[in-house]
Amino acid sequence: MLFLSIQQELDCITDCGKIIGKIKFDDRLKKHIFILTDDKANMSSTDEVSISERLLGLDSGQYQIPMQDDD
Repeated sequence: MLFLSIQQELDCITDCGKIIGKIKFDDRLKKHIFILTDDKANMSSTDEVSISERLLGLDSGQYQIPMQDDD
């Protein structure tokens, strides 16, 4: 699983190169969430574990989503 930063979100890209969803911060919940963008995506258990680990790491501060300055 590859996590690519785009506009304060992370694209979640499978080993085959397919974007299956995004991770972003939900201000209402005060935590990071995963949004599946491809309803037909077949996520492997390894993909699910990678995404869960990344969500936990983002919420704990272990990982960060780089801020992007559009100026």
